[in-house]
Amino acid sequence: MSRNEGEQEPVVVRDRRRIDPVTGQRRVPAPNGEEAQVAESMSGTLDEDIVGNAEQEAAQPAAEQPEPEEAAGGSVGLQQQVDELTADLKRVTAEYANYRKRVERDREAVIAGAKASVAADLLTVLDDLDRAEAHGDLNGAFKAVADKLVATLNSAGLEPFGAEGDEFDPSMHEAVQHSTSPDVDGPTVTTVLRRGYRFGDRVLRPAMVAVTDHEPAAEPAEPATGENQSEQG
Repeated sequence: MSRNEGEQEPVVVRDRRRIDPVTGQRRVPAPNGEEAQVAESMSGTLDEDIVGNAEQEAAQPAAEQPEPEEAAGGSVGLQQQVDELTADLKRVTAEYANYRKRVERDREAVIAGAKASVAADLLTVLDDLDRAEAHGDLNGAFKAVADKLVATLNSAGLEPFGAEGDEFDPSMHEAVQHSTSPDVDGPTVTTVLRRGYRFGDRVLRPAMVAVTDHEPAAEPAEPATGENQSEQG
């Protein structure tokens, strides 16, 4: 059947978009494999829907933005959490630093105690060396070995004490002899019978000494006067 001369064939607009602008879902192709067709009369409505949806999508993020007061409250809460975590980190760091210092002190104390124990066991050997030196028997190769032993112990922290003329100290000296003399001003070590030793601040053995206390000198007798002589005559 032929069309009338006055009639025009309607214009068909093919919508090739894969996504439906109204529903936002993927379009299903037509059974015959052709794209969806939209009549020209519907094109104006379709364009208005597309523009309206675009404006709605553009306005939606702005509507979802928090109010200034809500944003300020959230930032304050976040800052408070940061401050709390920072304080916790500082506390943990300080506790760890104190723990390391305590462990280091304990380790040094254990090492010092072990050295002091070894040095204390060798004090009798040092006494034998002192007696040999006093009798003139410490010489030659024997003296060289003795000097190395004493130097090694001194470098480890062993220190002898006790000398004639020292002020008597009950915490460091053991008095086994006692005498008096006007030549001293107070209790003074006058003879060292056995040297004492200390390791650091620890006294391993007190020195065995003789102590002399001060004794006031005797006052001279007053000369006899003439009256006393006449009485005696």
